[in-house]
Amino acid sequence: MENSCVQLNDLPDEILVIILKKLAKVEVLYSLFDVNKRLNKISHDTVFTNDLPTLMSASDDLIYSLPDQILDRFCSYILPKIHEKIEWLHLESRSMERILLATNYPNLYGISLHNIQPKTAINLFTDETSVIGTIKNQVLSLTIDISTQGLKYSPSDGNAIILNHIFTMFANLQYLNFGRSSVYDERLFFCIIPSTVFSTNLLELHVCLKSFHDCLYLLNGHFNQLQTLYIDVDLIFSSDIRNISMKKLPTLKYFWLHSDTITSAYDELVVPLLHRMPNLEKLDLYLNVIERKTFFDGNDLKMNIINYMPQLNKFTFNICSLSSFYNEINLPSNEDIQKTFRDFN
Repeated sequence: MENSCVQLNDLPDEILVIILKKLAKVEVLYSLFDVNKRLNKISHDTVFTNDLPTLMSASDDLIYSLPDQILDRFCSYILPKIHEKIEWLHLESRSMERILLATNYPNLYGISLHNIQPKTAINLFTDETSVIGTIKNQVLSLTIDISTQGLKYSPSDGNAIILNHIFTMFANLQYLNFGRSSVYDERLFFCIIPSTVFSTNLLELHVCLKSFHDCLYLLNGHFNQLQTLYIDVDLIFSSDIRNISMKKLPTLKYFWLHSDTITSAYDELVVPLLHRMPNLEKLDLYLNVIERKTFFDGNDLKMNIINYMPQLNKFTFNICSLSSFYNEINLPSNEDIQKTFRDFN
């Protein structure tokens, strides 16, 4: 390490920081902490300390705990030295409790929890004395990946139960990303256990849902200050929606909707929901639509979407359309389709 430090010391601070930013923050702190005065100062920079992953991610996209030797030094020495600089911690289930108990974090407002199994999550979010419960009032942002890997049985309504407990515990939550550790884990759905919680503070929500009706359910007055909503939904299908509110969503500024599964309910479900968002400024749609009698082009998007959103300034879409009805109509040429987008800014 001595020869490496000599070479590093020959570089200007600006170049050195650029190089170190390409490394994992854990590696920078573990390798340079207290090596010498200059490198120690650089390692204390907020670039490496305020948003801190205390875990390892491998090329297979799986999350692992830090090796024991590194974890020991972090908990006993490094974290207590930089605790006031840390604003966001990325944690995994095995080492989470030890890291949170290593010191106090007065400026912490965000936590990411990875590889959390349902039972662990329920215990964390129902026990006021848990390591999470003790910091509940200062947590404004939460990311959680629920993992069912290795479990013989996982209740289908487990994620809905966890979501309820999250909003019960974190009264000040403004940002929530409720995801899955892998594509094999359960999506959220509320047909068995409806969400009974409301939040007047939540501004941004990211969720993976089982059906589009779960999206409509969440927008049924549960989050009246929501500004940004990311929805990855599995199924968009027609059914009875008489009990779903169709009230406007005036606070929503950004809506992102992604579904890989084909749907024939675009005009019945998706378009009416978009009409409830008059103040939308940014919209992203990624859909696969079948059996639609009209063709998607600029005129169609303007008539059914853009004209209902006077504040819209960015519209990104990737809509794949397949229909047997296209044999019965005169399909426009690529040039004709492009002309319908000419006045798009």
